Amino acid sequence: MITRTRLAAGACALLAALTAGLAFPAGAAAGEPTGQGAPKVDLVLDVSGSMRARDIDGQSRMAAAKQAFNEVLDATPEEVELGIRTLGANYPGNDRKTGCKDTAQLYPVGPLDRTEAKTAVATLTPTGWTPIGPALLKAAGDLDGGDGSKRIVLISDGEDTCAPLDPCEVAREIAAKGIGLTIDTLGLVPTAKLSRQLSCIAEATGGTYTSVEHQDELTDRVNQLVDRAADPVVTPVAAEGADRCAAAPTLKSGLYTDREEFGQQRFYRVGVRPGQELRASVSVAADRAVNPGYGVLMRAVTSTGREIVRGEAAGNGRTDVISTGLRYPKAESDDEDAPAEAVCLAVSHSFSAASGVKTTPGLPLELTVDVVDAPNQAGDVAAFGLGRGWWLLGVLILTGFLAGLVWGWLSRWRVAVWRTN
Repeated sequence: MITRTRLAAGACALLAALTAGLAFPAGAAAGEPTGQGAPKVDLVLDVSGSMRARDIDGQSRMAAAKQAFNEVLDATPEEVELGIRTLGANYPGNDRKTGCKDTAQLYPVGPLDRTEAKTAVATLTPTGWTPIGPALLKAAGDLDGGDGSKRIVLISDGEDTCAPLDPCEVAREIAAKGIGLTIDTLGLVPTAKLSRQLSCIAEATGGTYTSVEHQDELTDRVNQLVDRAADPVVTPVAAEGADRCAAAPTLKSGLYTDREEFGQQRFYRVGVRPGQELRASVSVAADRAVNPGYGVLMRAVTSTGREIVRGEAAGNGRTDVISTGLRYPKAESDDEDAPAEAVCLAVSHSFSAASGVKTTPGLPLELTVDVVDAPNQAGDVAAFGLGRGWWLLGVLILTGFLAGLVWGWLSRWRVAVWRTN
């Protein structure tokens, strides 16, 4: 099984921007699990004619999917509300317009009646077209409402046949709504074109893509994704970065989201006391078409603008999300009442919009901030990324120098003995 997972979980799920000086709910820190509603999962199954192919463990793709669904239904956690949507299950004709509307809710999202759901799955027969885009739009509606996690699991053996409604663009539109919905995709015996399409759909919402060629792989993967939906929901808090350090909002440890315009730089302030270590990371997601070749830069700077440490990463157009991070340990002080140092995090990226693409709103970014007690006698990790590893580098250099001297002396001695003999 080949699995490709993109590090972008939640990068495109955005909330409305807050004003500077974030307000946190009483008793809850930024980025804490806050969703109290039941987790929801909509399994979206391709029932198009190509599912008749008999190339999964000697049985048809449809039979393998039915068996996998029955096992998944048995193992679904009680707290998960699960539904099943089909695409291409009802219209066998050749009219494209009608075929591209062929998506239906086989079993509604809600408390699971395993017997009823299995009975519905048993009625499925490979039939028609592959309207992935329309099915995703309908599935997003199936999961509307509630504050628990929302996940679509799309299982298909063929690429969408209903363009120009591009399913990848549909996934980006769903992500841009900021409803916290993740789409995971599974390709049954996929072609290279199908893999690219399903990967793009998953990446747009921070989901995963998996290639499946055996029935047990399908069962295991869908079970994992349904179980994952039951994990606590971590909701990022919206932050509105400033264009300069002095006006930046002060952030505590937590998970934040913002949008950054092309060519813009955003500042955020974090208080770091002596003996503490600041750890921060940022991910920027391209939720629209951008030119290949881009990067993201995060710098920790003092209130006067002096750079302390930086983290940077570059991309070549093969991924929609790019991330980097940094660490800054502040040395301990003899003054127990020493005030916290205001460290500013400056975030910028070099994405550029493709021709004809809107530049507003800015690209979504997700910022993680963590201020923890630093290791004992923490050094300056900004020193070329080595921190206290300088002493190890010195030892290695000295060891190499001495080894070279010994090896040279032994070589000359061997030559001298050979000449004497």
